[in-house]
Amino acid sequence: MGLTSQRVFVIHSRKDPKIPLPERLQQLLEDQKRAWPDLADGYNALDAVKTRDIHCDGYSVTLQFNPRRIKSTGARLDEQSLKARRCFLCVENLPDEQRGILYQDDFLVLCNPAPIFQRHFTISHVTHREQSLEAFPGSFLDLARELSPSYTVFYNGPKCGASAPDHLHFQACPSNILPIETLAVDESRRILKRKENAVSISTLNNCGRQVVVIECTDRKGGEEAIHRLLGAMRKSLHVEAEPMVNVLCSFNQATWRLIVFPRSKHRPDVYFRQGDDRVLISPAAVDLGGWIVTPMEKDFVSVDADMVESIFREVSLNSQVVDQILEAW
Repeated sequence: MGLTSQRVFVIHSRKDPKIPLPERLQQLLEDQKRAWPDLADGYNALDAVKTRDIHCDGYSVTLQFNPRRIKSTGARLDEQSLKARRCFLCVENLPDEQRGILYQDDFLVLCNPAPIFQRHFTISHVTHREQSLEAFPGSFLDLARELSPSYTVFYNGPKCGASAPDHLHFQACPSNILPIETLAVDESRRILKRKENAVSISTLNNCGRQVVVIECTDRKGGEEAIHRLLGAMRKSLHVEAEPMVNVLCSFNQATWRLIVFPRSKHRPDVYFRQGDDRVLISPAAVDLGGWIVTPMEKDFVSVDADMVESIFREVSLNSQVVDQILEAW
């Protein structure tokens, strides 16, 4: 059926925006809360979620008990399960009340009906195509620039956090709400690995997981950096598919900052345990950013610093491998 005018709340022109994109998003959110009961329910439920801070070795995280995230955290992502379900990001499968902002003719900015934050959007491609950062790196960077300073844009790889790995999408959350964004600008943690023209690449110390920070002042340089990093990962890890990464992107003072989490696996071993021993945490960009979502209350109560540190170590590449990747850059 495809995209129809009934699905479009407004068309946003990047070249001649009459209203800034962050303001458009706020208008969309307010309209959708009125018109779409399920979204209103999602935000009402968000008002009641619980959070608590956990202090780990060298860093802290926030744990959020959010029952509505159970569909995402518990999603079956094997090929057979994906083929058996209707893609919930395809335009023809969206709820009748759902509308979006058409962006660059390729993406529809949608309100997320199971929000993690008070402003949480999914930016979905208008056609059904596999999740891939390499396919639209320029759009990823454009979104970060146009949504600044209000939002951070993020990407979950198809094998490490995307609940719709068969449909290309990004997401957006409020800027600087994730603890890693503060750590990424802490000069005492940064180790400069490479600097070329308008692009610098650093890693972060003492964060409990491997983090690569790419900063650039040029859009073309940013696109090239994304391609080169993923290419170096392919070479070092001997994989053909897109390497497992989660990426946060923000724009400030004419500079893009990409915070990249290189991954070794999708879900930790505790996710697959049986009975009460199971911990339903499926790390993606937000979780590795330091905001860990737990849809089960028992996990919210029981998870401690040792568990967080163990999960982060398990799903991240180790420092030696990351150094090899950056050397192959």
